[in-house]
Amino acid sequence: MKKVYFIVGSQDLYGRECLDTVAKDSEKMVKFLNEKLEYIAKLELMPIVETSEICIENFKKVMVDEDCIGVITWMHTFSPAKMWIKGLSLLRKPLLHLHTQYNEKLPYESIDMDFMNLNQSAHGDREYGFILARMGIVHEVVAGYYKHERVISQIKRFIEVANAIDFSRHLKVASFGNNMREVAVTDGDRVESQIKYGWECNYYALGDLVDIINHVSEVETDKKMEEYLSKYTLKTDNIKAVREQARYEVGLDKFLDKNNIGAFTDTFQDLHGLKQLPGISAQNLMARGIGFAPEGDYKTSAFSAVLMKMAKHRSGATGFIEDYTYDLTEDEELELASHMLEVPPSFAATKPEIQVLPLGIGGKEDPARLVFDGVTGDGIQVTMVDMGDRFRIICADIELVKQPYPMPKLPVARIMYRHKPNFELGTAAWCYAGGAHHSIVSTALTREDIAMFARLTDSELITIGNDTRREDLSHL
Repeated sequence: MKKVYFIVGSQDLYGRECLDTVAKDSEKMVKFLNEKLEYIAKLELMPIVETSEICIENFKKVMVDEDCIGVITWMHTFSPAKMWIKGLSLLRKPLLHLHTQYNEKLPYESIDMDFMNLNQSAHGDREYGFILARMGIVHEVVAGYYKHERVISQIKRFIEVANAIDFSRHLKVASFGNNMREVAVTDGDRVESQIKYGWECNYYALGDLVDIINHVSEVETDKKMEEYLSKYTLKTDNIKAVREQARYEVGLDKFLDKNNIGAFTDTFQDLHGLKQLPGISAQNLMARGIGFAPEGDYKTSAFSAVLMKMAKHRSGATGFIEDYTYDLTEDEELELASHMLEVPPSFAATKPEIQVLPLGIGGKEDPARLVFDGVTGDGIQVTMVDMGDRFRIICADIELVKQPYPMPKLPVARIMYRHKPNFELGTAAWCYAGGAHHSIVSTALTREDIAMFARLTDSELITIGNDTRREDLSHL
C-alpha cells in the first residue's frame, strides 16, 4: 500500500499544552481522512514541525521512503516559515497544501485568545503559502473544511494524481521498432521524457520478443484462449489466427514482466518474424492497464499507462484512440475515432466480438481483433506533444455518443464523439495547439485531473471546452 505523509506545522510560542492539543487534533484528522481514503493510499502522520530540525528530518524520511508518493501539509497554528525552508528544499515529490482548520465553526459565545492562537490556520497557512511561492515549489492547494465532501474529493484527486506521478517515475517503455517513417507528431525527445516524467523509453529487438513467442506452449495458448472466450464472443471460424494472437499476448506478458515494463509500442513497418500485427493481444493488455500506442508513439503509450493508473479506482474507460474520420453534417458534426486494430475493450458498450479480417497495411496475415461499438457519456481527449523546448499537454472536453447508424463493414472497434464547445472551435483549437492524432480518451478522468497532473509536473497545459472562445484561438 502506497502512503502519503501528513505534516502539520506549529511552534512553541504557546506552550506544551497547545502543542499536545495540536498533536491530538492532527491524529484525529488523519484517522478521519484514512477512513475515507485508505483504499487508495494510507495517510501517515509525521512529527509536528516545531523547529527547522524536525522539518528536515520529516522531509528526509519522505524522500527515502519508496512507498511514499506525496505529502500533505497543514498549519494548525501559526508556523514561522523560515524553519520550513531547508526541509522543503529536499522535496521532490507531489505536495498538497491543505488549507483547513480543525474546527468547522467558531464558538462565538466562548471564543477567547487561547482558542484564536490554537486555531490559527488562517494565519499559519498564509505564512506557509508565501514560502512555497517564494521558493517556487510546485504544489496543489485545497481549501475548505476537511470533513466536507468537496474537500475530501479534492484530496482524493491529489492522491490519485500523486500515485500516477509515482508510477510515471518508475515506468519503463519498450519500443519494438522505431517511430513510423516520416511522421513528426508521434516523435519526441526520449531523454527529456525521462528527465521530466521518469519514463525509461528504450528500443528492444523484435526478434527477442519473437523468440519468446515461439516458445509459448500449447497449454499456455489454451489457457489464454479460455480467457478470450469467457470475455468475448467468437465471430470467426479462423481459430488459428485467434490462437496466434493468444500466443502473442502470452509472449508479451512474459517479456514485459521479465523486463519490468509497463507500456510498449510496435509498428506495422517492423513485423519481422510475426505472422500478424498484434491486435487482440494489444487490446487485451490495454484492458489490464498496460500502456500501448502504435507506430512507435512512445509518448502516447507511456501517458496512457499513467492515466490508466490515475483512473484505477474510478468507473469509466481510459485508453488509446486515434482521430480517424468525420461526419460533417452541418451543426451535427461527429468524429469517428478508432485504429487499425488496437482500441481497448474498456470502451465497449456491449460484449466485444473476436473477428478475423484482412488488414490492408503491414503485409501480413489477417489479424484477429476485437470489434465493438463504444460507450457514451462525457469525457476528455488528452495528448502530449514535443514542442522542442518543452512538452505540451492538450486536454479537450468531448461527449461520447452512440453511432447514428450501424457500420457492418467497418472491421474495427470504434467510438464516436462530439467536440466541445462545437466542432469548429474544438477541432480548430486542437490544430492550433498542435494536437496529435494519437491520444488518450477517458470517461473516468476530467480536465481537473489533467490540470493537476500538469501543475505537479510543471508541464504546459492547453485546455479546450465549453469555455473556449474564438478569440482564444489566436493565443494558441
